[in-house]
Amino acid sequence: MKKILAVTGFILLSGLINTTALAQQKNDPKFNKLMQDSFRADGIAGLDRIVQDETQKFCSDPVFANSKQGAAMREKIQKINMSTIKQPADGKYIGDWKKGEATAQSGRGATWSDKADTVVGGGCYNCHQIDPKEVSYGNIGPSLTGYGKLRGYSQEIVTYTWNRINNSKAYNACSNMPRFGHFKLLSEQQMQDVMALLLDPASPVNQ
Repeated sequence: MKKILAVTGFILLSGLINTTALAQQKNDPKFNKLMQDSFRADGIAGLDRIVQDETQKFCSDPVFANSKQGAAMREKIQKINMSTIKQPADGKYIGDWKKGEATAQSGRGATWSDKADTVVGGGCYNCHQIDPKEVSYGNIGPSLTGYGKLRGYSQEIVTYTWNRINNSKAYNACSNMPRFGHFKLLSEQQMQDVMALLLDPASPVNQ
């Protein structure tokens, strides 16, 4: 009986979130047409990019997402995102910090003017302070200067950092951080290199 009630409750909650998050689109044809007319498929940028997955739908309604009613759905969405994370195929988490710095500095790639083989950058400095020598950085995310030096280099920290880079929404459903691994924006090697930037004791981040 408890299982039936739990399943029923989840179904009702799922229906509520989808109804709430998409209410404007469903009830306002003009808004829906505006969205369709505002984008066009061009090069590698397809119209599939404006189709929201469950996580994006949830976070499109911040009132519900931050409500007591939305708490259960938030936890479920975080678990869904955690389940998508794959650990490094070769078992190695730490790459080359110098290459990681180049990836962190670059915001290139994944736009309509890029080719399919254009190397995508992480654009990490847009939101974080990382290498203390860099004077231009954003503050949407926390400072990562001294990341490994302050947190240590335990396997728990290494795994947590990998998961955060791969899919930050596994820890915060509505995190502003891109899902680099989930959407294959960065390759596994690139993520390993960014890991080195943060966790290699030789990296300037940890000096």
